[in-house]
Amino acid sequence: MKIIAVIPARYASTRFPAKLMQDLGGKTVILRTYEAALQTQLFDDVFVVTDSELIYNEIVSNKGKAIRSTKEHESGSDRIAEAVENMDVDIVINVQGDEPFIDAEPLKKVIEVFKNDTEKTVDLASLMFEIKEKEIIENPNNVKVITDQNGFALYFSRSVIPFPREENVGVRYMKHIGIYAFRKEALLDFYRLPMLSLEASEKLEQLRYLEYGKRIKMVETSHASIGIDTPEDLEKARSIIAKMK
Repeated sequence: MKIIAVIPARYASTRFPAKLMQDLGGKTVILRTYEAALQTQLFDDVFVVTDSELIYNEIVSNKGKAIRSTKEHESGSDRIAEAVENMDVDIVINVQGDEPFIDAEPLKKVIEVFKNDTEKTVDLASLMFEIKEKEIIENPNNVKVITDQNGFALYFSRSVIPFPREENVGVRYMKHIGIYAFRKEALLDFYRLPMLSLEASEKLEQLRYLEYGKRIKMVETSHASIGIDTPEDLEKARSIIAKMK
């Protein structure tokens, strides 16, 4: 089973433009993310795929592997699909470009899903962790997921799901971490299928998979990701890097 990691990297981020090229302890955010993915030693190969000449040159000039997108894309999955369409791979891991503090343990868990899935019933695997604070649960920037009894995703939303009409029934609220592992064929199906109303409404690409009947296995982890979505997040990341030196 050939497993690769692909890091989709847009330059023009909506909330924090050029965040991937910001300095983080002497290296750019995207270079630190790329190097962190390599250091896990979980992948047969690691690539950055980008629409930006700046990001492409940043990776290549540091002896990394990068691919230029030739088309405009609505989502990271589309960008990755274009990059891997003609590659001989089985499983593709989407690593977010703004998460330079990659932890190997959660990645091992999503890879294990496919190693144990001998009947190929899983199309994608992804991560989630429990959240308890009301403010975090109600924040629309935190995507929530609910699953069936076998851990397959039923729905993702920026809204509070499930709605707490009865509060003392033992409901757990799970935040989705945007690391995906795809079977290559599921990723290419996504690439070829049009966006439908749920994805368009919530602006969550994982809903396209559900709308077309793909099965997403969710894996619970205690490792909360550290992403860089705002200038404030970048300052926190710089503090973490400074403490690591």
